[in-house]
Parts: sequence; structure tokens; C-alpha cells
Amino acid sequence: MSKEKEETVCVTGGSGYIGSWLVRLLLDRGYTVHATVKDIKNEGETKHLEALEGAESRLRLFQIDLLDYDSIAAAINGAVGVFHLASPCIVDKVQDPEKELLQPAITGTINVLTAAKESGVRRVVVTSSISAITPSPSWPADVIKDENCWTDLDYCTQNELWYPASKTLAEKAAWEFAKEKGLDVVVLNPGTVMGPILPPVLNASMLMIFRLLKGCTEVYENFFMGSVHVKDVALAYILLYENQSASGRHICVEAISHYGDFAAKVAELYPEYKVPRLPKDTQPGLLRVKNASKKLIDLGLQFTSMEQIIKDSVESLKSKGFIA
Repeated sequence: MSKEKEETVCVTGGSGYIGSWLVRLLLDRGYTVHATVKDIKNEGETKHLEALEGAESRLRLFQIDLLDYDSIAAAINGAVGVFHLASPCIVDKVQDPEKELLQPAITGTINVLTAAKESGVRRVVVTSSISAITPSPSWPADVIKDENCWTDLDYCTQNELWYPASKTLAEKAAWEFAKEKGLDVVVLNPGTVMGPILPPVLNASMLMIFRLLKGCTEVYENFFMGSVHVKDVALAYILLYENQSASGRHICVEAISHYGDFAAKVAELYPEYKVPRLPKDTQPGLLRVKNASKKLIDLGLQFTSMEQIIKDSVESLKSKGFIA
């Protein structure tokens, strides 16, 4: 373990797929961590966190509701940094978009930032998504999508794409708050996050590769812009927090690619599974590029290859008993 940081940070959504990895790496670096969960009595949220090295002495769990400011303020109190990950992730059909996605994402983000400002937090790293960058049908066809690109909210509303809408609105609310209140905010925009699973349940992005291995032909046209290893995402958060030069938005993918590229590589590596043959270009108009995450690469992040992401994901699904 590295030298004790003697610093307390808060991770909202600490029991989730990415959050668990971030908590693990922060503890490895000597931080004291306030991690938030939805239900502190649910061992599915707490047991894997409490088993992490360093958790016994430097991890505190807090139960929060994103719409309950006081619960959030209690978790952030005493922290000098905040990593805001807690937000609903539903890419399938949504019954009540306002209640299930929009309100928790937007109001939750403002509650977290307000509590951070009140507590004198030094920096907040906010989780957005490539879903706040795409779908963006009006983006010039010959220009690579980068941090200047924003998801088209009208397109999302017309097509009932509520998850990208929620991430876009929440990120825009974060930037507006930061500007008005003078809070130091940086944003991470991860792609489809995959790799080893720490919690006992499958998250939405690991469900993608699980379904693919089972023969699902869904191409996730509006939700895919590239894959990224979960450990790389966790490292990216820490880089953005610890590097004062980091600013603005940060695309976080090993490369901008199509879901068809990803599916073809899965089929190549695991021919024993019923991986469907998908069209090569599953994301019409999306230009492929290797160094899409240049801002993070310049900060020192070395991205895991797509092949290794797939191998680590499939082996984890096997070890956890999700697939044979």
C-alpha cells in the first residue's frame, strides 16, 4: 500500500460496479473513504466493500437518498474531495422517466454539489457519460466526436432515450452550479465500462457482454461509443482528483469504436459462445479513433486494450457463475 494520504474523500454510489473499484483503489492509496449505499442493511451492497483491504480502519459507509439533502451532507461532512457516481442507470424501457432517471440524476447531482460547497470540499469529480456526448446526429460527419460534442436533448426526447437525457441534463446542471457557486468541478465521461466484477450483481454495461455471449442481437445504437476497463475508469477518477491541472470534460474509452467491432472481437476470442454476427458499422456516422481519451492519456493513464477488457469481463462472468 502507498503512503497514508491522511485525507478523507467521499464516493457516492460506492457500492456500485465502478464505485467499488474506486473505493478499492482509494483505500490502496491510503485515503479514508466515506462510501454511500442505498441500503446499509443490504449485504449485497456492503459485504464486498467491508472485505476490501484497509476497509476496517479507513472505510465508513453511509446510507443516502439522492433526493434527501441531509443524508448526502452527512456523508460528505469531513471530506476534502468528492467523487459523485451515484445515479440511476437504466438503458432499457423506462416507465416513469422523471421519477426513475431525470429527477435522481439532476437533483441528486445538485444536492451533492451543494453539500460539497457547504463542507468546503476542494474538488468534486462528477460522473457523466459518453451518453452526454452521443447521440448527437447534428455533429459534423467528418469531425471526430470529442469533449466539445453534446448529446442532442431534442433527439433524446423524440426517441424516448431517457438515460442519455438524464446524464446530459445532470452534467449541464453540474457545470452551471460550478460556474455560479465557484466550486472546483471536473467531469469524467466513461464509455461502456467492463471488466472484473466486485459486487454480487451485474450492472447495465456488463449485462451487454453477458447478453452478447447468449446470442443477443441488440446493437445499442444510441448507447455505445467504445469500451473501457473498469480499473482504468477508477484510475481516471483519481488522476482527475489529484491533478490540479485537470479541467473540463474527459472522454474515457480505450478507443472510439463501434459495437460491431466489440462483438466481432468477442466472437473471435470466444467462438464456443453463440455470439451473433452483427453489422460492422453499428453506430452510423461515428468515426473510429484510437486516442479519443487524449486528455486522460496526457495525464498518464494507459488504457487496457479491447481484447483484455473482453477477456477480463468473460473470466469474471465465469468466476461469478453468471456464465458456464
